[in-house]
This record gives sequence, C-alpha cells and structure tokens, in this order.
Amino acid sequence: MTPRERFIRTLNFQKCDDRLPLVEWAAWWDLTIKRWKTEGMPPELDWDRSLAYFDLDPLVLIGAGAGPSETPPEVAPTVTDEASYEALRPYLFTEAMIAEAVRVARQQQPRHDRGEIAIRVWLDGYFWFPRKLFGIEPHMLAFYDQPALMHRMNSDLADFNCRMIDAICEVLRPEMVGFAEDMSYNHGPMLSRACFDEFLLPYYRRTAPAIKRHGVKVLVDTDGDVTTMIPWLFNAGIEGVYPLERQAGVDVVKLRQLHPRLIMMGGYDKLVMSRGEAAMRTEFERLLPVMRSGGYIPSVDHQTPPEVSLENYRIYMRLFREYMERAVVGG
Repeated sequence: MTPRERFIRTLNFQKCDDRLPLVEWAAWWDLTIKRWKTEGMPPELDWDRSLAYFDLDPLVLIGAGAGPSETPPEVAPTVTDEASYEALRPYLFTEAMIAEAVRVARQQQPRHDRGEIAIRVWLDGYFWFPRKLFGIEPHMLAFYDQPALMHRMNSDLADFNCRMIDAICEVLRPEMVGFAEDMSYNHGPMLSRACFDEFLLPYYRRTAPAIKRHGVKVLVDTDGDVTTMIPWLFNAGIEGVYPLERQAGVDVVKLRQLHPRLIMMGGYDKLVMSRGEAAMRTEFERLLPVMRSGGYIPSVDHQTPPEVSLENYRIYMRLFREYMERAVVGG
C-alpha cells in the first residue's frame, strides 16, 4: 500500500493490508535534531530527508492560515478595537495567501497523485485567530467587552477559509484539514460551552460542511485536555482531534470507549521515550487496542523532546513499525 492509501483508510476506519501509517505530524524540536546530529545523524539532512532517514511516511503540511501579512509601519499588527481591525483587515485575507497555498499544492500534486504523500491543510480556527490578533489576555476579555468585533473577525475568517479550501481542492484533495486552536490546557477548555456555542460554533458550521463537500476530513489541533470539548466539537461538525497530550491527562483508550467514531492522531506519551525500550513498549501496548479499532493514527503526542537520544529514537522507530504491523495482523 502507498502512504496515502494507509492514511486515508485509517481516517475512514478501514483496514490497512500491511500496517498503519508511520506518521509524525509534529516530529521533533529543533534542539532534538541538533542533539542527534552530534550523535551520528547526518548533518546535511533537511526536514524531508530527516523523515526519510527514519523511514517515516511523509505527511506534508500546506499552511493556509490568514494573516497578518507584512504590514506598513502605520498599521498596527494587533487589534484593540473596530478601527484597528478595519486598518489591519486588508492584510489578513489576501488573494496572495491563497495563491501561495495553491502554489504549494501544485508543487506537491505529482507526489500526492502517486500516493507517496498524504497532505494536511492547516487553517486558523475561531479561537486561535482572534487571539492571534488581540493577544492572549485582551482576547479573553473581548468575549465580553467586544462581542460584535469577535463575530466580525470570525465571520471574515470563515469566508476566507472556505475560499482557501475551494482553491486548494481545485488542484488536489488533501486527506485532512486541521484547525489550529489550542483552546484547552491541562485542566480542560479555556472557554465555556456557552462562549464556544456563541462565538465559534456558527463559523465551524459554515466551514466544516464546505470542507467535507470535497471529501476531506475535519480535525482540530488543540493542546491540553480536550476530553470535555469533544461533544462540542462533534456538534460543530468536527470529526477528530490531535495531539492528545498524555501529560494533560488525555487517555485515548478512554476516548475510544466514549467516542467510537472519533478520529484521533497523536497520543503517544513522549516522556517515556528517554526511559528505554521497556517503557516505550509498555506505552505501545497501552495504545494497541485503540490502533486496532480504526480511526487512530498514533504518533508522539507533541514533538520528541531533546532529552531523547538518537539511540532511543531509533528504538522508538523500531517499535513504532512493529506495532503498526501488529495493529493490522494481530499478535
């Protein structure tokens, strides 16, 4: 099977013939690679060749977020009120951004058509984007102090996201869209259900159907403990979540029991990787039943940290392949 076929089948809860995808959507820190290059990894390897060096299946990112793009000195890159948003708006949703994403899609199209790669598109989400413009604390206050502006931002973003996806899908059909959100932390959501339903839900309900119309899966990338939010996301048309951080208390075994059709990506506890083979194998054993249930692409829950030696990462990769094969053949 090709990497693309494995990825599509897994997202659709279908069986793979040989193994599950060997994918790391967010593989490692820069400091991790820097360490490994002192331990025997060839120093000239770039990102793509690093993936090939470890025999990982390539999951190619097409970044398709909104601005701000480069702005003139008289335009502030942050938003404080309607007037500042109005001044910044021409630099947020430009045709040049869409053209760049389309250029990348065309560049990747031959490999995608041959099944050599799977593609994920990264869009700005409706919590992430206002925070990017306001800043963290002003964004939280804006839910109460500037609700009309919040709605305007997200309505504009929804229009842009739909235009972006339609343009990319004229070139190729990506396997998934991931909305950047980061709206949960280690104790759960950063916003209430009421705020989610008022300020995010209408725009996901506008965007998710436009993506699914192209046959593309819709996921949300949110750090922290997403467990409480999953019913909210289902209600918004979201089909899956990642990275499922173990240190935030996320348990993919429990999530599969609660939500049999939830698509998941990530979930492998990165902190066991520096502890040797036995600890890594125990973690794979914990996840194996979920792998066999379908709809789950295991990977490090959020980038391999620099505490992990090259030797231990090679052990991890050997075990990764072993368990991706065991997930489809038993044993």
